[in-house]
Amino acid sequence: MCSFGAFRALAPFFALMMLASLRLYALETDPASEYTGGETTVFATGRNAFSFPFANLDNEGRRRFAIGNSFFKRNWVQAPASTTARDGLGPHFIARSCGGCHALDGRGAPPAVDPQSGESEPAVALLFRLSIPSKNPRQGVVPEPVYGGQFNNAAIQGVKPEGRMRITYSEIRRRFTDGAPYVLQQPHYTPVDLAYGPMHEEAMLGPRIAPQLVGIGLIEAITDIQIELNAARQAEAGGQVSGRVNRVYDVYSAAMRIGRFGWKANVATLAHQTAGAFNGDIGITTALFPEEPCTQAQLDCLKAVAAQARIAEKTGETGPELDQRTLREVVFYQATLAPAARRGIDDPMVQQGETLFHLAGCAQCHRPSYITGEPPFSELSSGQAVGQKIWPYTDLLLHDMGPELADGRPDFEASGSEWKTPPLWGIGLIKDVNGHTRLLHDGRANGVLEAILWHGGEAGEARKHVLEMRKSERNALVRFVESL
Repeated sequence: MCSFGAFRALAPFFALMMLASLRLYALETDPASEYTGGETTVFATGRNAFSFPFANLDNEGRRRFAIGNSFFKRNWVQAPASTTARDGLGPHFIARSCGGCHALDGRGAPPAVDPQSGESEPAVALLFRLSIPSKNPRQGVVPEPVYGGQFNNAAIQGVKPEGRMRITYSEIRRRFTDGAPYVLQQPHYTPVDLAYGPMHEEAMLGPRIAPQLVGIGLIEAITDIQIELNAARQAEAGGQVSGRVNRVYDVYSAAMRIGRFGWKANVATLAHQTAGAFNGDIGITTALFPEEPCTQAQLDCLKAVAAQARIAEKTGETGPELDQRTLREVVFYQATLAPAARRGIDDPMVQQGETLFHLAGCAQCHRPSYITGEPPFSELSSGQAVGQKIWPYTDLLLHDMGPELADGRPDFEASGSEWKTPPLWGIGLIKDVNGHTRLLHDGRANGVLEAILWHGGEAGEARKHVLEMRKSERNALVRFVESL
């Protein structure tokens, strides 16, 4: 096989060929646009770049956006409280608000580790899924019997936190083809101070960082047929890349659907994703998830739930802690968070990086653009999302990324080494918004280049091309990705 260096002299020729190859990889022939989200795009940078509504949202939509924003970012409190519209926190939780994980609607980072003690701060934006193997396709995974489906490190008064996660790192030292060294940090996770005894012997643990939320309503508006076509085109190409859809159970529609949210595409709709996060992360019940996630081993948690139920009976405030109307406003808020415009599209270095992005094969998985269709549940998303040319850079498919990125935890049809291709839009603004550049499913990569260097499995050839690039080419590639 030819090395990447052999392509350099013919780069312009191959770039034109690849950019015209719609049959294989659905690459776009029209010039990349500043308008990442079509007419929904906002021209924003800085700390609040991820927090603006769709640019084409009408006045009624902006009113709903503001209501949803208030419930997304305000803290919930322990019941009973005078603030009845926002009580019901816990009994177990990891955050007091949606914004606690998605600060400024942006991306979380793993907690800092003290170099002296080796201990880390409590994880908030980095959560940990728990499960044991399942044979039921509608479940995807079975919650760990003692600690449930998620490890919660906080609790209300009178209830013990489930424990905490010790995070340590080991170094992986390697070199680029030109001899330049690089170091990757391999994380290791150990549950400690377990409040309810040991976990199941087959327990599987999956770290998940909170991603930025811009454009997720537009992601929901990508039609199923376009996602399935991505898989068909990759299969037709017959190469190393062979993505597939994850078919998951959606509680909102009570049906199996194509997954498109979550790091393993294990959630199909924003309604399910939002209600599930309220329940698992904050301990807030909804009509979709009406039960508090206490296990039978957590007697103090069950006792707290029973006490809250008795109080609710006396006050007449029975039913879910978050009503369906408010849930819909929070979903609407997230669905109409606007992607920010691209920057530097006339920069020669960005343009060089775009050519290298395609030559390295990155666009096989990170498909640049789509035309949005009608979202499956139009009452939860804005009509302004329909018919937009958007540039998320994802195929929304599962890909085997090799053993180094594997968490060993399957989810519906996703294996323990498969991950959904994450959208790339907004990556260059994460530092502005959240003050860090941590990437990948658990935040292990410090920046775009490290994220690429973790790629294996189906992305092994793309990584090989990057390893063979000159430093100036690597810098251009990163500049392009950070312009998205």
